[in-house]
Amino acid sequence: MEVKVAAGDIVKIQAGVIIVSFFEEIKKPEGTSASVDKALGGVISRLVRQGEIKGKLNEITLIHSLGKLPAAKVAVVGLGKKTELTLDRIRGAVAETCRWLRAKGVDDIATDVLGAGVNGVKAPDAVQAVTEGVYLGLYAFRKHLTKEAEGEIKQVTILADAKSRTALQQACRRGIIMAEATNTARDLANEPSNFMTPTDMAKAAEKLAKAYGLELTVLEREQMKKLGMGAMLGVAQGSDEPPKFIVLTYKGTPSKEIDVALVGKGITFDSGGISIKPSDGMCEMKGDMAGGASVIAAIGAIAQFKPKINVIAVTAATENMPNGHAFKPGDVLTAMNGKTIEIISTDAEGRLTLADALAYAVKQGAKRIVDIATLTGSVRVALGNICTGTFSNNKALEDMIIAAGAEAGERLWAMPMYAEYKEQNKSEVADIQNTGGRYAGSITAAQFLAEFVGNTPWVHLDIAGTSMSDKDRGHIVKGATGVPVRTLVNLIMALAEQGDDRNKHRLAGKGAK
Repeated sequence: MEVKVAAGDIVKIQAGVIIVSFFEEIKKPEGTSASVDKALGGVISRLVRQGEIKGKLNEITLIHSLGKLPAAKVAVVGLGKKTELTLDRIRGAVAETCRWLRAKGVDDIATDVLGAGVNGVKAPDAVQAVTEGVYLGLYAFRKHLTKEAEGEIKQVTILADAKSRTALQQACRRGIIMAEATNTARDLANEPSNFMTPTDMAKAAEKLAKAYGLELTVLEREQMKKLGMGAMLGVAQGSDEPPKFIVLTYKGTPSKEIDVALVGKGITFDSGGISIKPSDGMCEMKGDMAGGASVIAAIGAIAQFKPKINVIAVTAATENMPNGHAFKPGDVLTAMNGKTIEIISTDAEGRLTLADALAYAVKQGAKRIVDIATLTGSVRVALGNICTGTFSNNKALEDMIIAAGAEAGERLWAMPMYAEYKEQNKSEVADIQNTGGRYAGSITAAQFLAEFVGNTPWVHLDIAGTSMSDKDRGHIVKGATGVPVRTLVNLIMALAEQGDDRNKHRLAGKGAK
């Protein structure tokens, strides 16, 4: 599929379908919709008067042009109330419309820059949202299906005036990079675990590194032993699949410093280990590496944008299986930073692999750390599948990532990190135990992780509720969602801009002297 920006008039474009928008509570077509309405002899206006077109969010009305336009059909999509328009509403409406048109056999679409100029929405941002809506909404994981897809949209053209075309083409490219990275994470997390082993994750990282000029380091079991990664290896010892500790590095500046470490949970299948999970729903545990998938995909997008910042993406990849060598409840493991951990449940394994991954990032001197994990069922109880829970020791960094999520249309919600919650993680036989019990489980899990970051500014994202969806809704499709890839990229770009501004101020100061 190709999405492109072209100069042109929507009433003159040849396409299978052209898309125009309509808002709730307005009485007649405006802007491009008015031009199309005029060319159709007032059909849209009549449908508005008859109450068939109301402009409600994601409402779609298909009109046959009957030769009055070069395009065969017109799709009028509702964007809701003007005062409530957001980029995410544009993104979602485009996704819904494209899926609907694909089901009707349409393969060629042209569209206006939907929502531009309404409620503060700028045209480049609208183009990026439209582009993301197309790619994200039409995503389907069909690798293991032998039946061919029944429909495919091959081309989407976003029409713009000649003066703004260059800027809008750049916005379209941003949208493509963001969406393709998200879909890369979706592909990784949707793979069955026999096709996405730790070795396969390392190969996926290698492919990305070659494509975008990233440095790749993959630590094997013996190297992990030398580094003292006892928590990670404790989880890995129950599986016949060898663990992989995957590190991708993006260098945007000559400095050796690491500005940000993105750390992802990479449990390629989680049986629960000796504390085995119920069989119902266990098949979904192939997606327990969604955090690792998100950091791998995000750094690929970052490398394409080339910000002036240094970033590493760390994924501790292993299975959690219950063979005769598996770690057991009551065992004590020693993490890379020397802390001892009493195992209460082997199904609280992700935090163990993250303990060593976080300690590794600290040892590398990372200035900031963001970890992403499908960590707890508790966060789903608290926030459902709407928000990712954020937990942090640094409000400024947490505020930045929440803002980055809002820009991406990926909702994040700050959770409390009061010191009193640490009491639940206390152990009588080790420095800490790996679960604090049933109550406030997502918070005590975050407090566990906090033990391995020290004073480094850190945010933990618990994506257990948002990493998968059981249905299509807007730009989210059934299966792996790719959350929070676009949030991570937005954060890195914001931090790079922040650093660049500081450098400019420092240089200006030196010049003044």
